[in-house]
Amino acid sequence: MTHFLASEANPDGYTLEEILRTIRKDIVARTQKIAGDKRPEAERVLSNNIRILNMITEAIAIAEDSTKTLNKAFGPRANPEGGKPRIGNP
Repeated sequence: MTHFLASEANPDGYTLEEILRTIRKDIVARTQKIAGDKRPEAERVLSNNIRILNMITEAIAIAEDSTKTLNKAFGPRANPEGGKPRIGNP
């Protein structure tokens, strides 16, 4: 069973791209608070956060590609209450 992602057992879950966008938004908000701090530690954390944001943005694009692939091949998730997955084993 998944805790956050939509699945047959968790039909009210989120898509991966929704979770990643939420995380990205949180990191942006937190990063803005340290953007003006010139201490080396803050500069390092800022740099790391920017790298992470780039990785998350790339991961969102990959997740969206997977969603488009599944939707094109099998249509949107047919049953919002769950049920048999479109691909893979139940």
